[in-house]
Amino acid sequence: MMNRKKLVFRCRLIVLFFPLLCLHSGCKSPAKNEASKPNVVIILTDDMGYSDISAFGGTLVSTPHIDSMAARGMRFTQYYSAAPICSPSRCGLLTGMYPARWNFSTYLDNKKHNLNAEQADYLDPAAPSMARFFKNAGYATGHFGKWHLGGGRDVTNAPGFEQYGFDEHVSTYESPDPDPLITATNWIWSFKDSIKRWERTKYFADKALDFLRRHKDQPCFINLWPDDMHTPWVPSRDTLNQEGMEAYKLVLKEYDVQIGRFLQGLHDMGLDNNTIVIFTSDNGPLPSFSGRRDIGLRGSKLSCYEGGTHMPFIITWAGHVPAGRQDTTSVIDGIDLLPSLCRMANIPLPDSYKGDGEDRSAALTGTPSKRNKDMYWEYGRNNIAFRYPEGRDKSPQMAVRSGNWKLLMNADGTGVELYNIGSDRGEKTNVALSHPEIADELKGKLSTWWQGLPKLK
Repeated sequence: MMNRKKLVFRCRLIVLFFPLLCLHSGCKSPAKNEASKPNVVIILTDDMGYSDISAFGGTLVSTPHIDSMAARGMRFTQYYSAAPICSPSRCGLLTGMYPARWNFSTYLDNKKHNLNAEQADYLDPAAPSMARFFKNAGYATGHFGKWHLGGGRDVTNAPGFEQYGFDEHVSTYESPDPDPLITATNWIWSFKDSIKRWERTKYFADKALDFLRRHKDQPCFINLWPDDMHTPWVPSRDTLNQEGMEAYKLVLKEYDVQIGRFLQGLHDMGLDNNTIVIFTSDNGPLPSFSGRRDIGLRGSKLSCYEGGTHMPFIITWAGHVPAGRQDTTSVIDGIDLLPSLCRMANIPLPDSYKGDGEDRSAALTGTPSKRNKDMYWEYGRNNIAFRYPEGRDKSPQMAVRSGNWKLLMNADGTGVELYNIGSDRGEKTNVALSHPEIADELKGKLSTWWQGLPKLK
């Protein structure tokens, strides 16, 4: 029998060390478990070129605040958007699927334009949604900024944000519920707007920070999708006479300041240590100023060449993503973000979800790895709604990248171009004739992918 003194001593030890035992064995209260889940913020810039940012070789404007993200996290030099234009690119990011699967082929406009483009008027609410997956896992979800996945112009029946899993939203006129403070007229901006064009990113950033502040005891998923870098560039009331590159420089400089304000706000609330922040763009620049905005990549917005889809990408997550590192080998697609972020936040995907993306969480947290799936793009279904760009930037209708090889061609099999992106990132030398076996293999893959896509009924 244990004597009384030893028994009392052991009981005291148990009382003293029980909290530590619980800490290591995961015995936390549900509230603390919820709070420990990482916040997720996706900053999706509108029409930003690969080298608009100093950290990606840009020289036109210094972007110290955005560059600071790269210093605290990782840069990826082989990230691709899901499409070379806004609406389908955003659809791909939100659903983790090729946008053509949901009848998205170009930017959404009025019903006549959408019909001519052989596309839907809005994203089907039955489509999978990253926001909905996070919401179902206990997250508060918010969208602040441009939407462009349905609504506006004469499309009055677009589903509301809540049908895609968002608790709150503040958005532009290209949405089912535009904010009246920034949409006094049915256009990108107006002097009648209470929040002027040059104040928009600040407005969206403040709304996102307020959302985080009001949900400090709940993990948050946020789309912060500003639209400043899309034309028209309106720097300020005092610089309305500035046009072209000068206006672009002023707008980008202010955009960088406001992204810095948002990041500082995260820090001030003590949230930066448990928040995954991604910074990227929806598609390439237009105008590109003769390639100066995409470090010489061929093409621009509206093009399946690299300049249309090859985007800057930065991710930060203290303690999980290495600081100050650059990954030049891991190829990542916008459709990969849904499965990757769900894995990083420990959110299981529904058994019914059949996405096109690939879990790239290992690469995003510092372990470079090969992407196993090929990547596909399409833009230019006809000559009615797809007249631009012109000249050398106008690409064939479809593209596939498999390893370092990229093949472009039209749906009828014409216009075949083959490039080795590993050695010819500028797509200057078409080697289809000198590598016929590779060209034939990729032509077959691209044709099979195209034939498997739904066509607008």
